[in-house]
Amino acid sequence: MATSSFQLAPIYPMVHRVLKPLFPTCLWEGSDRYPMVALTFDDGPHPEHTPELLAVLDRYQVRANFFLLGACVERAPDVTQAIYERGHWLGLHGYHHRSFPTLSDGQLKAGLQKTQAAIAAACQLHPDTVLDVRPPNGLFTPKTLSLLTQWNYRPVMWSVVPEDWVAPGIETVVNRVMQQVKNGSIIVLHDGYCGGQHVAAVAQLLIPRLIEQGYDFCVIDHFWRQLI
Repeated sequence: MATSSFQLAPIYPMVHRVLKPLFPTCLWEGSDRYPMVALTFDDGPHPEHTPELLAVLDRYQVRANFFLLGACVERAPDVTQAIYERGHWLGLHGYHHRSFPTLSDGQLKAGLQKTQAAIAAACQLHPDTVLDVRPPNGLFTPKTLSLLTQWNYRPVMWSVVPEDWVAPGIETVVNRVMQQVKNGSIIVLHDGYCGGQHVAAVAQLLIPRLIEQGYDFCVIDHFWRQLI
């Protein structure tokens, strides 16, 4: 698994350059005019990894973005509430970690609505306030995007993918981010069962390096607003 990581990690920037112009309704990155980046975390919340990550984000007063799995929200509603109370941005990653193209239209819609309901119950929110969606595994089809638009969701992708989920090493993950980051980058990391065991340590190294390079941190909604 680690071997495939070293083969695939360099490919993601090329994938981004190809897909971004083909699917402009997705948010792939923010404006390159400002030194801002969005830290995003997928697959949580995790009862242990996510609180450790939140402590690091608190330390540096960084607002981040969490794309949550509905099943994990239901298992750890208190952690979900802690994410929200700290001012982090909430998004949807599906109910289970299943690629959207493998689901029927009904399954996809029901999974997103079930995840919205779980977040709403944990955070005392209206379900319709959580509308950003990141497809698991980054997989979607034109039909997927059409459905998300029809249902008033906002698809969010990424521009920096260090492949932390295969645990290539903390320094490797941080170095990959630093080699690729630029103004407007959307960085994807993981606080779930795959990759999450190292996410706090990665954040602890990565955030000071990004600050040293002059970057500020923002929530995904800020990048959407730049497009208006």
